[in-house]
Amino acid sequence: MISVGAIYSVVYVLLLAFTLVLGGDIVHHDDVAPRRPGCENNFVLVKVPTWIDGVENSEYVGVGARFGPTLESKEKRANLTRVVMADPPDCCTPPKNKLTSEIILVHRGKCSFTTKANIADEAGASAILIINYRTELFKMVCEENQTDVDIRIPAVMLPQDAGLNMERHIKNNSNVSIQLYSPLRPLVDVAEVFLWLMAVGTILCASYWSAWSAREAAIEQEKLLKDASDDYANTENVGSSGYVEISTAAAILFVVIASCFLVMLYKLMSFWFIEILVVLFCIGGVEGLQTCLVALLSCFRWFQHAAQTFVKIPFFGAVSYLTLAVTPFCIVFAVVWAVYRHAAYAWIGQDILGITLIITVLQIVRIPNLKVGTVLLSCAFLYDIFWVFVSKWWFHESVMIVVARGDKSGEDGIPMLLKIPRLFDPWGGYSIIGFGDIILPGLIVAFSLRYDWLAKKNVRAGYFVWAMTAYGLGLLITYVALNLMDGHGQPALLYIVPFTLGTFLSLGKKRGELKILWTRGEPERPCPHVQEDSQSINHH
Repeated sequence: MISVGAIYSVVYVLLLAFTLVLGGDIVHHDDVAPRRPGCENNFVLVKVPTWIDGVENSEYVGVGARFGPTLESKEKRANLTRVVMADPPDCCTPPKNKLTSEIILVHRGKCSFTTKANIADEAGASAILIINYRTELFKMVCEENQTDVDIRIPAVMLPQDAGLNMERHIKNNSNVSIQLYSPLRPLVDVAEVFLWLMAVGTILCASYWSAWSAREAAIEQEKLLKDASDDYANTENVGSSGYVEISTAAAILFVVIASCFLVMLYKLMSFWFIEILVVLFCIGGVEGLQTCLVALLSCFRWFQHAAQTFVKIPFFGAVSYLTLAVTPFCIVFAVVWAVYRHAAYAWIGQDILGITLIITVLQIVRIPNLKVGTVLLSCAFLYDIFWVFVSKWWFHESVMIVVARGDKSGEDGIPMLLKIPRLFDPWGGYSIIGFGDIILPGLIVAFSLRYDWLAKKNVRAGYFVWAMTAYGLGLLITYVALNLMDGHGQPALLYIVPFTLGTFLSLGKKRGELKILWTRGEPERPCPHVQEDSQSINHH
């Protein structure tokens, strides 16, 4: 019931701006903070489970320092150790309280981190916890003039709220004990496997639907040709009114508009802005879910009459009874997801809305030939690399990663992503993939199947199987890179585009069909005027 124009403008620009595979960082690589002997650790996240008077309490997350020994990675090997408050709290002078291998809790400020750690070490502490004066974490580094650092106890930074909670229990004379350890992520999490299957399966379904629609339109056109119908001129673009073709100019313009939108999100990122994105996502999700449900139910003979019977509705025009019946369910589904989107199970609703939306976009938005597809994917390839990696030089952080995670918004991230919880990961979190990483290469894959069917090519002689396999391999390599980079967000199109586009171009050139694929994009069809002329000649 929502117009194709609305889908094109809202979805194609806003949703395709997010092209990222993210697993969540554990090791925070930093090339800015200097390294030197004794001060060369990676910044790692640290688990800090607490026990109050012997009863297990909250678990906090801190970050390890550039200096000091590395922490244990196994929970069972991490000692449960009592925590005491430093006196004075800043630990810039030797503490008055005697320490016997306890962990000392101190406040940030008044002296350097290494000074605090050295004083705590000399006082007999087994580790030092430094409370930040903000809610976020801070990377603790050595002083510039320190040439040789020899700190023998681990140092961990805690966010302000966690540190103050711990301090409050200590001041209430409670016995506070903690463990310090930094567990590693598993090499492969089942979430990544399912996310890969979801992405590949979504493109597979969308490609077959797009090819089926194109073939039905071609069959209808052939019938008109055989009948030499006078109405051919009015129907020669059968099916074209139901989809939008991307031009070369639009493919280039996409990068510009998507980049502007991404910067706007980065600058205006806030709670209310995320709420606007949620509303836009729900609008697109309702359309996607409605379109897919109507198409699916229309395959069953019980619903075919309702699908083929229409009623006129102001503004929307002719709408089938089946669409009217399905739409309220889709609206309720999207509203319920929006209301409960912070629940642990909300990712299921987000993925359902996202997948149906992607399938609908791939059915509506098409590339006419390989030339447009090459321009689009090449521009998206550069766009992805720039906003994930190069943007750090100007903004001092990756714009794409910051926006995808929803930093500074108070939310878990933007909704324009498919996500699955990391089930066997000690750090939890989600594995995510941006809509653009599915839709953009999906346009090429769907084009390949449409071409195969219209050219009546079998599986071996066609392009679809090769394009689909190349996409799957490209996405697989993306996840390999993601794990090698300790979950640091990866621009998926960096790996997917060379596989998918490179395979298509190489195969087309080898088969001598690149010119047809590049310009026309579909096989020649007989012209009705030529057919009519030949019949006229034969008659005379």
